[in-house]
Amino acid sequence: MTLFDIQNPPLARLQDWYRSPLGQEVARVECASVQRLIANTFGYYLVQIGVIETFQDALASSRIRHRVLIASESSAAQRWPQILSRTDQLPLAADSVDAILLPHTLDFVANPQAVLSEVERVLIPEGRVVILGFNALSAWGARGLMGRARGRAPWCGRFRTAAQAGKWLSVLGFDIEVCEHMLYRPPFRHAQGAGCEPFESWGPRFLPRLGGVYAIRAVKRVATLTPLKPSWFGRRRAILTGGAMRPTRRGTGHV
Repeated sequence: MTLFDIQNPPLARLQDWYRSPLGQEVARVECASVQRLIANTFGYYLVQIGVIETFQDALASSRIRHRVLIASESSAAQRWPQILSRTDQLPLAADSVDAILLPHTLDFVANPQAVLSEVERVLIPEGRVVILGFNALSAWGARGLMGRARGRAPWCGRFRTAAQAGKWLSVLGFDIEVCEHMLYRPPFRHAQGAGCEPFESWGPRFLPRLGGVYAIRAVKRVATLTPLKPSWFGRRRAILTGGAMRPTRRGTGHV
């Protein structure tokens, strides 16, 4: 079985892992982060791509009116409209979505840059994307190198760093608004509860970039065209070629 086996997609395996005791603890911390990052984002459409069930309560508090889930397989547990689709070929119109959540989606797809390219295409100007990812430079990333963990969720994915994700976003014209790390405890079931308090208190102070999970909120920036002065030499200057798209009139933004 390959990493991206169609018959057993890694994102489905991640959803199963979220139901475990350790996965539930991770979900609790991540959902709190997602709620903070989308709290003041407005608009008409919020799209979640990837894991279906885990973040529905976190998104329920969003001020965005309509929520859509995009996944590779259906789930009876979802409460909102669902679209079955490839993550790198979204069946959405360009400049139509106000915000997108990628909960570890980039960790478990074959071509994360293609997914981000699609995200950039469908987001409206000034639209937001929120990304959750497992940090390769952490105890969570180190455990993935151990023999017993290999091939098991969530270590069957490919962990990266927030810096790598930020570089991909920058190439596509996004600006990073927030980047935070969390989960400094070791990725073992016995490291939950009161025994993990030293990790969670010392980690952000002394090793802030070594949290097991990173969260990024980025905004899509669109360069504006500066009108050119007419040529004094009598030549007609070509500014645009082909058709022009009508800009959206929908009000959206982030406070």
